[in-house]
Amino acid sequence: MPFERVDYKKHIEDLRSSDPEFKEAWDSSRMEYAILGELNKLRKQQGITQGFIAEKTGIKQQVISRIEKRESSPTLKTLCALADTLNVDIKLVPRHL
Repeated sequence: MPFERVDYKKHIEDLRSSDPEFKEAWDSSRMEYAILGELNKLRKQQGITQGFIAEKTGIKQQVISRIEKRESSPTLKTLCALADTLNVDIKLVPRHL
């Protein structure tokens, strides 16, 4: 059976426009993914290891790994500890609609 090429971006957009529950779940997950991706990128840019963050925060390295892989959602306390270790602030700003 040959593989069929799937345009996953179009498929997601189709689901978002036809399924209100999917749209809500998808849209709410985007911000979390963006924040976690940015923290991971900053950690790597600064040459900081997960082990170093674990030592500084008391958060197990395995937990940090699961957060970076988006397998686990951090608590606000954990998110703040990660940001503090990376020497960045978390700031809420109005959206431009």
